[in-house]
Amino acid sequence: MAVLMDAINPSIPKPKFGSESIVRQACILLILYLSLGVVIYWFNRHHFVGPKTNPVVDALYFCIVTMCTIGFGDITPNSNATKLFSILFVLVGFGFIDILLSGMVSYVLDLQENYLLKTVQHDGDKRDLATSYIIDVKKGRMRIRLKVGLALGVVVLCIGIGVGVMHFVEHLEWLDSFYLSVMSVTTVGYGDRAFKTMPGRLFAAIWLLVSTVAVARAFLYLAEARVDKRHRRMAKWVLGQDMTVSQFLAADIDNNGYV
Repeated sequence: MAVLMDAINPSIPKPKFGSESIVRQACILLILYLSLGVVIYWFNRHHFVGPKTNPVVDALYFCIVTMCTIGFGDITPNSNATKLFSILFVLVGFGFIDILLSGMVSYVLDLQENYLLKTVQHDGDKRDLATSYIIDVKKGRMRIRLKVGLALGVVVLCIGIGVGVMHFVEHLEWLDSFYLSVMSVTTVGYGDRAFKTMPGRLFAAIWLLVSTVAVARAFLYLAEARVDKRHRRMAKWVLGQDMTVSQFLAADIDNNGYV
């Protein structure tokens, strides 16, 4: 990276975006939204068909499965009113998933990056190693490869936890447990396998929400990695060319002193 700023002030402080407050607001809105869905399901529970356990657990399970666009098909609406409710619930739910996804990831990454930066600043012997493989100190953020690895690790962890619960709680064979776990995490939801017990559905209500967010973020990081790789190639090609001072200044399109 070509730097045109004064050597005394080589970096710009990392801005704060209030990710913690976004997470708090998103969680509160999500809880209220799910509570509203559970109440509506409760008053219309006789207009839903499928295997039943506990009405409240079934309501929460149905709302999560619907909002995460999994659609197992084990509980379905069978009246015009409940079908309209399902349509509105999933459409509005997209917004909550997006807000929660962005806020949670930003908050977690802020914590990780601040911790790593403090570690680097207080450990001079390991500064070069951390800078090379973990973080980019100039940009003040984790390297994209590490973020991709962490996101994929969370997805694998979600699948593993799902396999264990489905085998020991839902009493499925190991292969069927793995099959249902992957189909659920990837939001495919064929419907030939689903959660039938009350503990299983209670677990699924939390697990499906977390795993859906994790998978979505993993795909975003993979896309970001490809874009970052392309930008690096372009930057390498540009910096390999003979450029004049005026060309460097023209390349600083955002006037922040960096090219």
